[in-house]
Amino acid sequence: MSNTSLTPDFVRTLPKVSLHDHLDGSLRPISVLELAKQQGYEGLPESDPDALGEWFRRGANRGSLAEYLEGFAHTIAVMQTTEALERVAYEYIEDMHADGIVYAEVRFAPHFHTEGGLGLDSVMDAVIKGLERGRAEYKVEFGVIVCALRNQPAELSLSLAELAVAWFGRGVCGFDLAGEEAGHPPKHHLDAFQYIKRHNGSITIHAGEGFGPESIWQALQFCGTHRIGHGTRLVEDIAVYEGKVIRLGSLASYVLDHRVPLEICLSSNVQTGATPSMQEHPFPTFLGLGMRVTLNTDNRLMSGVTLTDEYMLAHKEFGLGLQAMERVTVNGINAAFFRYKDRDRVLKDVILPGYAAAREELGIAPY
Repeated sequence: MSNTSLTPDFVRTLPKVSLHDHLDGSLRPISVLELAKQQGYEGLPESDPDALGEWFRRGANRGSLAEYLEGFAHTIAVMQTTEALERVAYEYIEDMHADGIVYAEVRFAPHFHTEGGLGLDSVMDAVIKGLERGRAEYKVEFGVIVCALRNQPAELSLSLAELAVAWFGRGVCGFDLAGEEAGHPPKHHLDAFQYIKRHNGSITIHAGEGFGPESIWQALQFCGTHRIGHGTRLVEDIAVYEGKVIRLGSLASYVLDHRVPLEICLSSNVQTGATPSMQEHPFPTFLGLGMRVTLNTDNRLMSGVTLTDEYMLAHKEFGLGLQAMERVTVNGINAAFFRYKDRDRVLKDVILPGYAAAREELGIAPY
C-alpha cells in the first residue's frame, strides 16, 4: 500500500483531533426522532431517520450561513431535558470513538437549552455528565467550549462568559462567539472576552466565514482570540497568481508568524458559501504556507460528514497524504485548549505511535 491507496476504513483508524464541532449540530437522526417522541415535539419534517438526515443535509447545502443554521431549531427543541442532554453528549463521545478521534472539543450555547425550565448550571451538568460517561467507556478525551452568539445582547455574552469560568476545571476549556458575522462585529462583546482573559481562559471566535479579513483582524486584535473558527476568507489577504502565493498581507503574515490555529471545516465552508467551491477552498494554500491548520466537521448532522470524510475529501481534492494528515492532527493537539501535560501525553502516547504504525502498515519509510 501507499499514500495513493488510503481508504476511508484505514483513515478511520488513524488517531485524529476535533476542535470545531457543535453539539446541537451533531445529533444522530434516530436520536432526534426518539427524543422528539419522548418530549412531545411534533415539529420535525420527517419521521424516518434516513429521510430526516437527508432533510438536514439538503437544508444546509444552500450556500448561505443563515439558511445553514435553520435546522438547529429542531435539534435544540429536543435538547431541553437533562436526560436528553446527557444522552446526546454520551452519543457524541461514542461517535468520536467510532471515527478514530482521540481528543474532541465540543461547543454549544447553554442558554438555548433552558426553554423547558432548566437552569444554566443544570444544562452544563447534564452535558458534562454525558461526556464523562463516554470518556470512561471509550477513553476519548474532551473539552467543552461555551458559545455566545453575535446577534444577541452583550450582557448575555458576559453572563455566558461567567458561566464558562465557573465551569473551568470541571469540563469547560474555552469560550466562543458564533453566529452570523455580517452586521454583528465581535467587538460588541468585548466585556465577555475581557472577562475570560482576566480569568486566564482560552478563546476561539468564528471569523472569516461569512465576512472578510476584517472580521478575523477584529477577533484577533480587539478580542484577543487564541484560535480562529473557520478563517476561510483570510485568503483575501493573500495574493495568489497562477496557483502560487506571491504576497502575504499583514493579517495573513500575523496569523502565520504567530501560529494562530485555523479551525478549517471543508464541507461546511462550501455549504455556507464561505468559499465558492471545494476546488477554490484555500486549505491547500494555508497548509502550503505552513499555517497551523486543523480539519474539523463543524456540524456532523447538518453537513452529513465525519472527520474521516473530511480527511478523505482533503486527500481526494488536494492530495493530502499520510504525512500531511499527521501534521494536521499534530496541529490539532498543539492548538487544543487542553493542559500542556495532557496534550503532550496524547501526542506522545497516542498520536505519534498511531501514525508510526500506519506508516509501517503502508510501507512508508519514517520521515
